[in-house]
Amino acid sequence: MGDADVQRALAKLAGVLDAAGIPYAIAGAMALNEYGYRRVTTDVDVLLTSEGLAALKQRVLGLGYSEKFPGSRGLRDTENGVNIDVLLAGQYPGDGQPKAVRFPDPAAVAERGARVALLPLPILVELKLASGMSAPHRLKDLADVLELVRAAALPEALADALDPSVRDKYRELWSAAQVRDEE
Repeated sequence: MGDADVQRALAKLAGVLDAAGIPYAIAGAMALNEYGYRRVTTDVDVLLTSEGLAALKQRVLGLGYSEKFPGSRGLRDTENGVNIDVLLAGQYPGDGQPKAVRFPDPAAVAERGARVALLPLPILVELKLASGMSAPHRLKDLADVLELVRAAALPEALADALDPSVRDKYRELWSAAQVRDEE
């Protein structure tokens, strides 16, 4: 499976969701890519509501998609061999424990990108920070923010648009991103 498979899976999923009128927002590495930080990934992360997930499953299971395992909220695009990881509105990133930052309703926040509906940049950064700060096994989320700051030249002032619980970590990573390794 390569990047082309993941890109096809993203386009296919977005087409199904758009055609069905199911609100969604692409998150994770595919969203990072849209915002200017190219990171290779093997899956598609999509934010849905519980109702949106139920509607999607009803529409696609057995028609090019399967559940990752029975009862899973995750799907697999069987045509492209790509996992679809579903993030549910109202749940908490990282360790899953209650915190100030939670996954928002995609109908209320999604922005239309060139190809798909995306989490707005400040919300994507906020979720990545909350995830990496609360779950030691999710340190990649903090690295993603640092690399996104570099790749997209994000301003330090973006911190003001973030939840207070993650502002200091953003500023810390923003400062770290200003340091360049000598070649």
